[in-house]
Amino acid sequence: MKKIIFSLLFGLSLINVASAAGNAEAGKTKSAMCAACHGPTGIGAAPNYPNLAGQHADYIVKQLKAFKDGSRKDPVMAPMAAGLSEADMADLGAYFAAQSRSGGATDTAAAGTGAAPAAPAAPAFVPDPLVGKGLYEFGDNSRTIVACINCHGKDGNSDVLVNPNLSKQHSQYIEKQLKNFRAKDRVNLAMNTFTENMTDEDIANIGAYFADTKAVAHQQGRKPVAPLALAADVAAGKAKAATCTACHGADGNAMVPMYPKLAGQSATYIAKQLADFKAGGTSGRNDPVMAPMAAALSEQDMQELASYFSAQKVSPGNGKADQAGKKLYLGGDVEREITACVACHGIQGEGMTYAGFPAIGGQSVEYLTSQLEKFRTGERANDKNGMMRNIAMNLSKKDIAALTQYMSSLK
Repeated sequence: MKKIIFSLLFGLSLINVASAAGNAEAGKTKSAMCAACHGPTGIGAAPNYPNLAGQHADYIVKQLKAFKDGSRKDPVMAPMAAGLSEADMADLGAYFAAQSRSGGATDTAAAGTGAAPAAPAAPAFVPDPLVGKGLYEFGDNSRTIVACINCHGKDGNSDVLVNPNLSKQHSQYIEKQLKNFRAKDRVNLAMNTFTENMTDEDIANIGAYFADTKAVAHQQGRKPVAPLALAADVAAGKAKAATCTACHGADGNAMVPMYPKLAGQSATYIAKQLADFKAGGTSGRNDPVMAPMAAALSEQDMQELASYFSAQKVSPGNGKADQAGKKLYLGGDVEREITACVACHGIQGEGMTYAGFPAIGGQSVEYLTSQLEKFRTGERANDKNGMMRNIAMNLSKKDIAALTQYMSSLK
């Protein structure tokens, strides 16, 4: 499967990355055909229809294109989108994006649907919004469930144009889509991966949270896991790190550019790489230097080393700000199926700890270049579901040169 993460292509509004430019007034006229399900102002007529009001225009346009080209399948939306031009989609996106999300749900009878939606089946348990909030904000590292807040923002208010707002969305619709991603009825590599370990209870808890985020706004979400970098682990890791200093430096800041900096790196990521070096073969990571170094390490050794290095401060990289690299990092290239790096590695290259995506800000240009080249050729293959290989295979040497300069310059 070559299609990858395009719902995570970040087009940051504050950096003015390309976005859908439509005519809201023209969109209002064209939206008449949408009103029966989505309401005249984009507030869904029933819980199984998504609210479009206040949604990012880029996201709306992307979904309409997906319905039209068949990459997202829906028997109702496919014929609705079939006759839309790109201008129609941009106009509709602009109109709905300009509507307020604060309105109440449209009355079903007034929308002309004729019948009220069927009552949902009684739940097997009572969903807990605080548990849902905790899973949304912190994820669950033990089950490789990424924190949703990384992409969809606090309380579901996304700052990223092509990541959908979940705030004021029908909770039943959110639950339905999560289940579709989990079953791969809706295909998106990132979301398919993040939902594969979610239970029905997890999904119901997230739905309960979004049913009324204000109700638990001042309460702490329940964290499913404790942080990895415990003080005892850091102290034990420092003692064991002596064998690492020749290449990676005493504090994890490698002096030789060909070696990676470990300082400030996610403990989750470091521990995984050590385990992969130890495993080797087709399922691990192969390196003639690291393989013998990792061979004798226990899982506890790996966690303690990871905790020590993650607690250190990374030094500045040797890259320079590069506009071409910045554009590719933040916006990707849809035509060439290059996902925006920011989707997984963060605005400042800080990575996503709970998802296991590494920090790349401050790494040397030389090391970043070598790893992108290895992913591009398939020499490195320990990325989950081939995510990095699928992206890197479409990068040119010029792309890699620009990207590595920009990534290394991030702080």
